[in-house]
Amino acid sequence: MSTGVTISSISDYAILGCGSVGYAVAEELAEQGKDVLIIDRDENRVESLRDQDLDARTADIREVEAAELVADRSVVLILASDVEANKQAVERIRDTNGDQFIVARASDPVSGDELADLGADIVINPSTVIADSALRALESGELEHNAATLAGLLEETTGRLAIVTQPSPDPDSIASGAALQAIAAHLGIESDIIYLGDIGHQENRAFVNLLGIDLLQWDDVQDQSVYDTVALVDHTSTEDLELEVDVLIDHAEPEEDIEPFFTDIRPNMSSTSTIMTKYIQEFDMNVSEEVATALLYGIRAETLDFKRDTTPADLTAAAYLYPFANHDTLEQVESPSMSPETLDVLAEAIANRDVQGSHLVSNAGFVRDREALMQAANHLLNLEGVTTTAVFGVAEETIFLAARSKDIRMNIGSVLADAYGEIGETAGHSTQASAEIPLGIFTGIEISDDTRETLLTLTEEAVKRTLFDAMGVEGEGNGS
Repeated sequence: MSTGVTISSISDYAILGCGSVGYAVAEELAEQGKDVLIIDRDENRVESLRDQDLDARTADIREVEAAELVADRSVVLILASDVEANKQAVERIRDTNGDQFIVARASDPVSGDELADLGADIVINPSTVIADSALRALESGELEHNAATLAGLLEETTGRLAIVTQPSPDPDSIASGAALQAIAAHLGIESDIIYLGDIGHQENRAFVNLLGIDLLQWDDVQDQSVYDTVALVDHTSTEDLELEVDVLIDHAEPEEDIEPFFTDIRPNMSSTSTIMTKYIQEFDMNVSEEVATALLYGIRAETLDFKRDTTPADLTAAAYLYPFANHDTLEQVESPSMSPETLDVLAEAIANRDVQGSHLVSNAGFVRDREALMQAANHLLNLEGVTTTAVFGVAEETIFLAARSKDIRMNIGSVLADAYGEIGETAGHSTQASAEIPLGIFTGIEISDDTRETLLTLTEEAVKRTLFDAMGVEGEGNGS
């Protein structure tokens, strides 16, 4: 087929082998006004096709005669149930006509590979197609059922709905909360988005402020008894809530045993924002600019702008949201101004960096805003030759460590778990992770105002050595 020609622009087709699959394709192409020539060796079938005003001729698709009959056709679909016959048909057509576009039917992956090797441009397996179609129908039906169940549960709310994000919520959690709040409003339910901890990262603060998302700090809620329905979004822990959870929606499996009335956990999606976008579509809502912008940013943040663990569902959700989002606001969120505290932490991290090969570890000293460690780790990842960064500092008698990696051979979450999992708490995945380690864990010295500086000095080398060892670094690097 000549360069630049697309299948949608082609009007002449040939179908070799017109059983149930071939007939269904022929009928659809004919309805689209395409010129279709059918070749089949069954004379009775050919006669029946002619009675339906279809251009059909009798020939054995395995023979050169069939290849010559379809020589003037741009696309040839070889769809017989006999895969061996299909293989021979591909060979004959390639030997006879050369550059025609060939679609061939296989029966399994092995025959599919064989057909491709013989020259088929596209190979289809009907059983796979049917399975994919069934799974899509199942997913659609499951979402419809879940939406109806969720709506029924929310509509039983007599007071207010508490939508609880993860502690110190990230964009995915905040956006998911905003989406569920919009769904609740669509159903006539009043709700509040609630978080524990704080919103420390400047990008997250900009995100909330620019989009006008109202969040309540749990400790600031004066009357917690008003919430008779509780939903967790992108968050699976209840230890600080002391409330019974009714709804759980997340893209990751919960670490603790939670059994709410309604659960929707989808590890096959990379963000909870993707799940919430599907619900907004299922409820047939008019998504607001603020919610669309939040959800799109939530998906982009969780997938590192579609560069990490991105699924087809994430892409289709983003495509749906894109026309409704405010892209000027997105640009502002992604480029927030840097606070003096973050600048100080970054300067300290640059000055104290220790580089071994392509791995950088740095001590930022005592910090007031531990979220600045993550931003420093992000910035240092831009240094030439650096593929992995880790920046640690001390706050609240704890060593907080933030790490980033763009090395596809390394899972930085697993590295931190190996390095500090037995002495502290770690969390993260392949490209970003964090750790919290008691300050005195390496020395056994009791913590006081007089010993804090000494402890930091004593633990610095231990923290770095343990991490470099977990990274597999020998330690003979340039140590800049």
